[in-house]
Amino acid sequence: MTVPTLFIENATLSYENTPLFEHLNLTLLPKQCVCLLGPSGVGKSSLLRLIANLIQPSKNATLLAGSIKISDNLSLDNRIAYMAQSDSLLPWLSVEKNITLGASLRREKIDPEKLNTLLTAVNLIEARHKLPAQLSGGMRQRTALARTLYEDKPIVLMDEPFSALDVITKLSLQDLTASLLIDRTVFLVTHDPMEALRLADCIYVMSGSPATLIEAVRLQSLKPRQPNTPELLEKYAHLLEILYKGHA
Repeated sequence: MTVPTLFIENATLSYENTPLFEHLNLTLLPKQCVCLLGPSGVGKSSLLRLIANLIQPSKNATLLAGSIKISDNLSLDNRIAYMAQSDSLLPWLSVEKNITLGASLRREKIDPEKLNTLLTAVNLIEARHKLPAQLSGGMRQRTALARTLYEDKPIVLMDEPFSALDVITKLSLQDLTASLLIDRTVFLVTHDPMEALRLADCIYVMSGSPATLIEAVRLQSLKPRQPNTPELLEKYAHLLEILYKGHA
C-alpha cells in the first residue's frame, strides 16, 4: 500500500457568511499521526469532514474554498477511512457483519483471513456473532476500529473515537490504535491532551475566530507513550497553557 502525503491548502469554510476558518494550511506526512486539539465549536470536526469530502455546499449556508491534494497526484476517492465519535454500529448486524459492512454494501467478496486477523487483533474473535446490544462500550469501539481497518485505506481520519469511554478502556484502545495504525497516515481530532501526547507525532492546537492552527508539540519517541513519564507530563502542562490562552 502506498501511503501518500496529504496537503490541505488555503482551506476556507464559512457558515451563513461567518468564517469558521480561512486560508488554513496543514501537511499530513505519510505514516505519521497528527492530532488536533482545541475548544468545542472551533472547527476541528468540520476540518476533518472537509478532508473526507463530507461537507457539501448548500444555498446561502456554506462557502468552501481551498484544495486538498496528495503527493502522488492521484484522486483521494476511495483512499480515506473515517472513524467517528459514535460507533454507529447497526444493531441488527453481528460484530463481524458490522466490520465488513462497507464491503457488503459494495458487493465485494468478504476476505475471511483478513476478517479473522482483525477480530484477533481487537480481541473480538469470541464475540464475532454477538449483536451490538450484547457488547460493552469498549467492545463496540473495538468493533468500530476493526471496521475502519477492514476498509484498508492509507489515510485514516478519527473524530474523538474514544471520548465516551472510561479511562482504563480508553488507554487500552489508544495502545491498540497505535499498534494497528502504525503504517497509515492518521489525523485524529481529540479534546484530550494526554491522548494526543500518547499517539501523535505532531500536535496542533486550533483556536480563534476565524480559527488558526498552531504547531504546539512535535514528538519523536515510540508510540504509544506512557502517560506518567516526565517528558509527557511537562508537555501536558505546556499544552494546557496553550489551550487556556487560546480559550481566553
